[in-house]
Amino acid sequence: MQNKQLSISGLRRTRGAIAVAALLCAAAGAQAQQVKLMTGPQGGSWYPLGGAIANIADKAGVKVQVLPGAGIANVKALQGGKADFGFGNSISTVDGVAGRAPFDEKTTNVCNVATLYPQYLQVVVSADSGINSLGDMKGKSLAVQPKGNTAEFISQQALQVYGLKYTDMSRVSYVSYTDAVSLMKDNNAHAFTLGTTVPASAIMDLASARDIRLLPFPEDKFQAMRQLNPGYTKLVIPAGSYPKQTADVQTIGYATHIVARCDLDEAVVYKVLKGMVDNKADLAAITKDMGKTTPKMMAEDIGVPMHKGALRYYKEVGAI
Repeated sequence: MQNKQLSISGLRRTRGAIAVAALLCAAAGAQAQQVKLMTGPQGGSWYPLGGAIANIADKAGVKVQVLPGAGIANVKALQGGKADFGFGNSISTVDGVAGRAPFDEKTTNVCNVATLYPQYLQVVVSADSGINSLGDMKGKSLAVQPKGNTAEFISQQALQVYGLKYTDMSRVSYVSYTDAVSLMKDNNAHAFTLGTTVPASAIMDLASARDIRLLPFPEDKFQAMRQLNPGYTKLVIPAGSYPKQTADVQTIGYATHIVARCDLDEAVVYKVLKGMVDNKADLAAITKDMGKTTPKMMAEDIGVPMHKGALRYYKEVGAI
């Protein structure tokens, strides 16, 4: 009888040990599902969009830590293993793949997950500034984003096609959208450049305090920009996008996309991407352009290698 009781007791201990081991394995699995997503500066569309993606991924069992970032900096962070996912801009990510400036070397561990929607380079001045093009900026003060932001690098190229450099400005401030708006409101900056969706909340904030005007990019300057990077596209900011904007404004465009480390677990990328498509309405509530995005558009070849997890999903849904 005693031996039988010992056997039962031993069986219970064994079962208990198995249960604890299972819990530990589950905890380890949950830990492996925790990833970092680099987004953009506050005041743009990427940061809140990242929060929505985190909520969606959580339902699929992937814990996402959302961090502020910038297009170029995010790609560098992925390459350096400091992040797992990131928002990027097609033109600068392709520069990374090719090893062109502003990258010091080729990115070999950055893969595309989903191409999302167009980004607009927007150059804003006060309506009474007398500035009608970037060519009028010599001796003026300019507000751009901090180094590492794609739009900051594009701002340099945009000035370049007009024969200007930062050193031709009276001052260049590398600041957040919010601080740039404050500089404009206080007349401490003559122009403000940013790359984001239309309408941009930062520009709407500025327009609530003073009359503004968007600077256009004429055809010859657009073609000059394409000579610098063939990834630029022509976009139009429709009339009425901002208060008192009575005409369409031609500008430069590029695509926002999600990238991930190429060596990130295929299942994690698959889960996050599938969740984004299945819950697209949640993303469109933050960035309306997401409402137009289809899996086929997301799978577009933009010159960045596709992640295996994304490739698996797109094949399943017939997008490629």
